[in-house]
Amino acid sequence: MKITILTICPEMFGDFSGSHAVVRAARQGSAELEVVDIRQFAPGSFRQIDDSPFGGGRGMVLRCRPVLEALRAVRGEAGGTRTAVLSPAGRPYTQDKAHEYASLDHLILICGHYEGFDARILEHADDVVSVGDYILTGGELPAMIIADSVLRLLPGILKAGSAEEESFENGLLEYPQYTQPAEYEGRRVPEVLLSGNHEKIRRWRLKESLRTTYRNRPDLLKKRALNEEEQLLLCEVMEEEQESPGEAGGEELNE
Repeated sequence: MKITILTICPEMFGDFSGSHAVVRAARQGSAELEVVDIRQFAPGSFRQIDDSPFGGGRGMVLRCRPVLEALRAVRGEAGGTRTAVLSPAGRPYTQDKAHEYASLDHLILICGHYEGFDARILEHADDVVSVGDYILTGGELPAMIIADSVLRLLPGILKAGSAEEESFENGLLEYPQYTQPAEYEGRRVPEVLLSGNHEKIRRWRLKESLRTTYRNRPDLLKKRALNEEEQLLLCEVMEEEQESPGEAGGEELNE
């Protein structure tokens, strides 16, 4: 696949272009990263890409002409292309969306800046995406987040099966992980992980995954259809958390 990023700050992608996921994808021929400077498509010697908004207001807005001309230059006529505008006004970016993008032949990400886009730009996009309920200086960091999350899903980028139990892949947050030493400053790794009993380890991990989700993201449990085993384990978790509350409550499940 190919990921194209349209930006007015191409210099921000220097280190990212040399990151593990990008380099490995390029080496294997599974993906290509292209960073395009929108200013190259702005008219005049000053290459002005922004202007004050009609109707007044503070800040500047990205002009539609240079952005759309840049988009036309990179989009081409081939199918399998999807264009996403990065904006805090967009729909939340999710792991499901990452999988959707990873199946494309060509993903184009348009980075916002200043006070936003001329609205006519949005008419040429397939998606408007937000990486969180907060404001950043521009869309460059979100573009890196999305590109990285997509690239790591491509075959051969990660070790086989390593992403299957990660947070959000099965609707739950990931269980706690431990490594050497088995004991450090009086804190021991849970004995079940040292037992060699694969069924007990699987059940412990599932229960702790439910516990982490219950504590930190109870909204995810509302969306997921739990099987019988998960329901029983979640009941155990809720009883244990009431007896010894964790960092966050799960009261939202009772609404």
